[in-house]
Amino acid sequence: MDKPRLIASDVDGTLLSPLEKLTGRTLAVIGRALADEVPFVLASGRPPRWIPAVADVAGLTGYAVCANGAVLYDIAADEIADVHGLLEPVLLHDLADALDQALPGCRLAAERVGRKAVDPDVRNFVIEPDYHNPWGDGEGVTYPRAEILGHPAVKLLVSKRGMNSDEMARAAREVLGEAVDVTFSTGAGLIEVAAHGVTKATGLADVAERFGVAADETIAFGDMPNDIEMLRWAGHGVAMANAHPAVLDVADEITAPNGEDGVAQVLERWF
Repeated sequence: MDKPRLIASDVDGTLLSPLEKLTGRTLAVIGRALADEVPFVLASGRPPRWIPAVADVAGLTGYAVCANGAVLYDIAADEIADVHGLLEPVLLHDLADALDQALPGCRLAAERVGRKAVDPDVRNFVIEPDYHNPWGDGEGVTYPRAEILGHPAVKLLVSKRGMNSDEMARAAREVLGEAVDVTFSTGAGLIEVAAHGVTKATGLADVAERFGVAADETIAFGDMPNDIEMLRWAGHGVAMANAHPAVLDVADEITAPNGEDGVAQVLERWF
């Protein structure tokens, strides 16, 4: 493609190294792109509160697509700019009942947003007892399931020990159908449920419209199934060599793994 006018990248497994760091090479190319007035957008399954730790190091002050497209976060202002596709309590209860049939013994968590990345008026992340977080079990406030499902959420997370995420997603889709979208960003027994049609692609399209940039002027990078729609939407979708097979199948290009600065290797063509 010609030099992109908008860059979007997944964070974990893509932009960050296996040690969850931004390398000097990656930081340098981000800096050159920003100096050339090309927006660099983080597009992640992460909630807004997990974005500043990356954005501050990279010098990013624009938008981040969070929660797989459900939330648009203004980094500099620390404001939630937009929310798409809230899961309301009635639907959350129906989802929980269906998931109990498909994945007996599963445990649930809910991601919520307020006005800022961390809003004292909102319990941002609530989990039920024995919920397992592959990124560490230190986050989340434990409540009974009724509280988990009792307020609107941008994402419902489902964990089940002893299963991988591919298996869980297949089982969940069989009972949930097209009522919601099921995806995952780790293979370690965790799936993510969002409103139907809400993906990183829809979130990135929102950002592109705000900048007056077309899809075919956008480059996007990713590694997991929650990146598939975004890579398809972008004019040039790039998968990491360490990506899930389903992501490799849809990519326009496969770059080096995140442990070898795969994002930087591609962007250095122009910046």
